[in-house]
Amino acid sequence: MITTEEIERRVEKVDAEKSARRTAAAREVGELAGRRAALVEQLANVERKLGAVLTAAADVISLDELAEFTDVPAADLTSWLTVGKPRARRGRPPGTRRPKPDAHPAPSPAAVPPEVRPGPPAPVVQGTRS
Repeated sequence: MITTEEIERRVEKVDAEKSARRTAAAREVGELAGRRAALVEQLANVERKLGAVLTAAADVISLDELAEFTDVPAADLTSWLTVGKPRARRGRPPGTRRPKPDAHPAPSPAAVPPEVRPGPPAPVVQGTRS
């Protein structure tokens, strides 16, 4: 029969292998996620610069001409142009705001009891005498 010490040694060996694989996976995911975040930031900077260049050049060259000269799809140029423009303000247009609710609202009128309507007469039950 196997000893308790041998069981513990076998479990520790399996756990150590699994722990090493878990550590390696977590390390690699962390490194790749960090690289991805840096690339996303770089891409956002390039897109902002493209938007600024497109905005500055709008008076001398159209997006269609740029697309023709550069073989860059006009849809891409348009999306980069919108990155360079300031965002539109969200919310309601001026003058269309709802009035603020009163701090002390007027008391609501007393509840009116429901109107009582006469229904059909209740049936009269006549008993039979025995």
